[in-house]
Amino acid sequence: MGRIQRALISVSDKTGLVDFAKELQAFGVEIISTGGTARTLKDAGIPVVEISEFTGFPEMLDGRVKTLHPKVHGGLLYIRGNAEHEAQAAKQGIKPIDLVVVNLYPFEETVAKPNVSLSDAIENIDIGGPSMLRSAAKNHASVTVVVDPADYPALLKDLKEHGGNTCEMFRWKLAVKAFETTARYDGAIAQYLHAARMRAKGGTGKERNELPEILPLSLKKAQDLRYGENPHQQAALYGNFFGHFQQLHGKELSYNNILDLTAAAELVAEFEEPTVAIIKHTNPCGVGSATTLLEAWNLAYATDKQAPFGGVVAVNRPLDAAIASAIAEIFSEVIVAPEFEPGALAILQKKKNLRFLKNLRPAGAGLAFRSVTGGLLAQERDTRLVSAADMKVVTLRHPTHEERHAILFAWRVVKHVKSNAIVFARFDARGSRTLGVGAGQMSRVDSSKIAVWKAGEAGLDLKGSVVASDAFFPFPDGVIAAVEAGATAVIQPGGSVRDAEVIAAADERNVAMVFTGIRHFRH
Repeated sequence: MGRIQRALISVSDKTGLVDFAKELQAFGVEIISTGGTARTLKDAGIPVVEISEFTGFPEMLDGRVKTLHPKVHGGLLYIRGNAEHEAQAAKQGIKPIDLVVVNLYPFEETVAKPNVSLSDAIENIDIGGPSMLRSAAKNHASVTVVVDPADYPALLKDLKEHGGNTCEMFRWKLAVKAFETTARYDGAIAQYLHAARMRAKGGTGKERNELPEILPLSLKKAQDLRYGENPHQQAALYGNFFGHFQQLHGKELSYNNILDLTAAAELVAEFEEPTVAIIKHTNPCGVGSATTLLEAWNLAYATDKQAPFGGVVAVNRPLDAAIASAIAEIFSEVIVAPEFEPGALAILQKKKNLRFLKNLRPAGAGLAFRSVTGGLLAQERDTRLVSAADMKVVTLRHPTHEERHAILFAWRVVKHVKSNAIVFARFDARGSRTLGVGAGQMSRVDSSKIAVWKAGEAGLDLKGSVVASDAFFPFPDGVIAAVEAGATAVIQPGGSVRDAEVIAAADERNVAMVFTGIRHFRH
């Protein structure tokens, strides 16, 4: 193949554009351009052929039609060296376009703005750009396509190494990136329009939350990871994780770190008062709420002083020096906080491998995904909270003031424990705290036994505690076991065919019980 003779440049992101175009000019490349891109290049003294001059057809419809022309797409798509294609191109006066440099209208940035109108969103749907990218990428055997300004240096390097052209493998790599980009772009448009349609449609809640028939997922790689759950598994992070978290210090995050810190951040987001959660293998080892983060840490850490080794700590207030000093006394993998005060940074930065991240914004609503063989499961995120007004007392005895505080605290925690989940907790003058956590067992009674055993190992007395269960107690035995361990109040969803038996067992033991009507399975 000969040298690149002609390039079409049309970009929204003009980062590095002028210097890049000057380099192309030095290679003798003729530049065709459109609109604002052409003006930018002309203002820099770079010769440009306007697209309307190249096609012989004016830009029209407020710029909606500029590059949708046979002289553009013919110049990109005809197969070089194919005699019939060459003859047709010559007959129609179609000149080859060997390089396309296009990035798209900023649709995702536009719809991310608060109160964006539907008309503004639609006007930021690029038509000509994706069309050119697809044409160039299809014919990457002859045409080079660049969609990202970050690839300008690599392209110029390849041009120098190959006498003014690019090598086949480099063009292939860029073509893949172009198709990945258009897939992501179309997916973002489809998702936005689907959500806008649901909002406009109104009707029942289920209609508004209707999931799409086709789920377009095209996520940009955010970071390569050293390995996955185990060293023999390759792994990478995709999507906008770093739009939610900013790493301030420490070595690279691992696959397991990311899972754990996400679980920890979601847990502390449930609470308004200063709260600390210590997470290991996505389950809470201990959670505490108090008037200060240091006291909340003391309450959480007291639940289990062994499991937090190598765990993740999350807080919902700016991390100060007092709690930083306490956390620094044990080995932690990750700390997550909305802010880190200077005194805390000075303490934590002494541990060079300790990762700490700023929690920029909570996850919010949307869909949660799990991979399964041959596909994905999608569901709405479990953002449902229960207030005191939602609790239905089903026993003769009502919870005391302290028990109400404790069961609401325990209910927020148990939501984040793998099912079957049981949490013992207490509220007193110091604050709210976990006492024992039983997670992920095949039997709810087994989870109860583990929670009781963990409390005993920590030297914590369950007398006067409360217990939360993520799903209903199918038989009275679970409640009886909790009461025998010391619980005086129970919070659970209810809904078992044996609810009456369970309530009777609580009444016989003078235990208060509330139903929430909401289940929080977490698999």
